[in-house]
Amino acid sequence: MFDLLKKTELGVKKSRETWFGKIANIFNRASFGDEVWEELEELLISADVGVETASKLMSKVRERVKTDRLSEVSQIRGALKAEMIHLLNVSSSRPLAPRHSDVERSEGGEFPQIILVVGVNGSGKTTSIAKLAYGLTSQGNRVILAAADTFRAAAIDQLRHWGGKVGAEVIAHQPGGDPGAVAYDAVQAGYSRHAQAVIIDTAGRLHTKFNLMEELKKIKRVVAKQNVSAPHRVMLVMDATTGQNGLAQAKHFTEAVDVTDIFLAKLDGTARGGIVFAICDQLKIPLSYIGTGEKLEDIATFDAEVFVNAIFS
Repeated sequence: MFDLLKKTELGVKKSRETWFGKIANIFNRASFGDEVWEELEELLISADVGVETASKLMSKVRERVKTDRLSEVSQIRGALKAEMIHLLNVSSSRPLAPRHSDVERSEGGEFPQIILVVGVNGSGKTTSIAKLAYGLTSQGNRVILAAADTFRAAAIDQLRHWGGKVGAEVIAHQPGGDPGAVAYDAVQAGYSRHAQAVIIDTAGRLHTKFNLMEELKKIKRVVAKQNVSAPHRVMLVMDATTGQNGLAQAKHFTEAVDVTDIFLAKLDGTARGGIVFAICDQLKIPLSYIGTGEKLEDIATFDAEVFVNAIFS
């Protein structure tokens, strides 16, 4: 569905030209002494990999160098790439519903897939929903969007705008209405109109964090009443430019609604693409998509090997 290699390279362009470019240059040296190891770890931390994850990564690489008796700089580079790929290949604790790039029937042989999308306001959540919907509708799939962020009138208008752009029907109520009711109606419409996917937008900010999380839990319960296996995915949209600060937010969402996978938005807007490693290591939640630009088609499915090769190319 998406040009994986090309879009991934575009998404990590800033990171590759800055911090990861410096990391790649380390391996142009003739030798690899202790001071080089220290410099490598510092660069990883500066790239937003995080202190804990960078330390873990370095320990794994040094262990491999010792065990496999690697002496050539090119071999050490290969060991680093291999450990990065391994770290990014997070296994899910439970089966995920099919990816949007390979639309299939959900559990029980029934359509539609029901995807609950969560994240703080400003993370790129609604735009990311539009990108996902565009990928589906461009393949001839029927998609219904649920405007369950009723807290902000602008959010409803924004989703309607994107729905019109991508050819997806939008189910919405009045601002201030019950988000659970919107989600319920959208799922009902998905079944009655034989849609392939129902994507539910949600509020990213209420008066208190507790209220926000309780509202999300309620939406999840409402959806499950219509299909016990739903939602088939709970996707968290994270803003790559927020770096390490986004990890705490992600932990709160995961505790509340059991996030199944992550859409990392605005990756093209940061030079610190190392946040990808911190997410996989600290959250243990798989990355499914990365946002690589502002256009609807600027999205790529996440592939660990492709990503690591892109930041080192």
